[in-house]
Amino acid sequence: MPVFKRPFSFLRRNVQNASGVPAAPSSALQPPTATPQQPKTLAQLEQEMAAEAQVLQPRPMRHSPRKLGRTFNKIKWTIILLGVPAGIVWFVNLPYPMIRRPVARSAPILLLPSYISMDNHYRQAIASTEQAEQLINNATSPADLDLGEQKLGQAKDSLDALPIGFLNDFPEYRYWWYDWRFSRSQFDDARRQVGQLEAKVFQERNAQAALFDAEQALNAAKQQYQQATTQVDKDLAIAAWQSALDQLVEIPSQTLAGATAQQKLVAYERDFQALVGLLAGNEQVNRMIQGARHFAGRASQAGQNPPHTVDEWQQVANLWQEAIDRLETIREDDSGYAVVQPILAEYKQNLGIIQLRQRAEYDSVQAFQEAQNQVVRLQSTAGSDDISYEVSQLQGVVYTLERVQNGTTVYLESQSLLLFAQNKLSQMQPQ
Repeated sequence: MPVFKRPFSFLRRNVQNASGVPAAPSSALQPPTATPQQPKTLAQLEQEMAAEAQVLQPRPMRHSPRKLGRTFNKIKWTIILLGVPAGIVWFVNLPYPMIRRPVARSAPILLLPSYISMDNHYRQAIASTEQAEQLINNATSPADLDLGEQKLGQAKDSLDALPIGFLNDFPEYRYWWYDWRFSRSQFDDARRQVGQLEAKVFQERNAQAALFDAEQALNAAKQQYQQATTQVDKDLAIAAWQSALDQLVEIPSQTLAGATAQQKLVAYERDFQALVGLLAGNEQVNRMIQGARHFAGRASQAGQNPPHTVDEWQQVANLWQEAIDRLETIREDDSGYAVVQPILAEYKQNLGIIQLRQRAEYDSVQAFQEAQNQVVRLQSTAGSDDISYEVSQLQGVVYTLERVQNGTTVYLESQSLLLFAQNKLSQMQPQ
């Protein structure tokens, strides 16, 4: 039996050596008797939970400096590869002819953003101008004028954004990748139309202001008459009332405010007749005032939108004179004489202004015709060796053209001829 036990003892030794733990006796393999454990307190549980949370907390990853460098280089080269071409395209599309002209001849495709921008601005200008024209010419309220003025500003901004110098050099762009045709005549028409609409808006604004002032003056005169206690105060109030009615008549009828004033004038005159009645019962005086106001309104409308010719100014003066003649028929002993005098003074002042403008028109036309005759005589002597004579003749042309006054029918033509004469004179005179 000792012989058979030896191998098993050898195996037990190997197991002990491999595990490093001596084999326990059989008694040691039996489980120990279980002893009750003490329950953990709340503080101990909280400490264990905090320790487990700290263990489970993710730790920041550490990036390799070499990887960060490679990422930065990729971003840098991406920016360079995208930014350099974009910068070149931005530069060649700057609104300067010295840059765009060479590019348009050699590499026009680089100007594609400019072509698209010009096309959009041109189309927007045409569309905004048409909308503004409809709103301004067919306005039914001040709100239409406000919106039309806004559209007009948009059209003007779009026209200002067009590079005219560049478009004059290259009015057509016809490539396989883009097709564009620019019409200078349409551009000039749009510019002219915008200018006309701006003038009409300005006239409408003035008419609106005149309507507001006339209504304010009329209401003030009406209140003054109702509060008057003496005959003198009533006469002054009636005169102010009549003047306010005349202001309503003078508002241009082709404007929105003028059409509104004509509609309100009927009601205002009815109120005037109902409250004031015939001036001191004198029906003839009242008819004369009404007739004078009618001629004054016609004269005011005929004098709108100058300049006018000498004959046209004469027609306006005749209308004012007719209104004055009707008022001057009222005698001093008539009861309405005091009421008529302020109106008569205003009409005479307007007639004097018309006569001054008529005289300025006549003198300006005479001066312009004289300058034209001087130019004809100067052209007949062109090529002569007497430079001093030509210089003196040109100076005479300049002096004559400077007599042409602003606001006359020949003023614009005279300015063109004056500029030509001054340039010619500066070329002939020694430096």
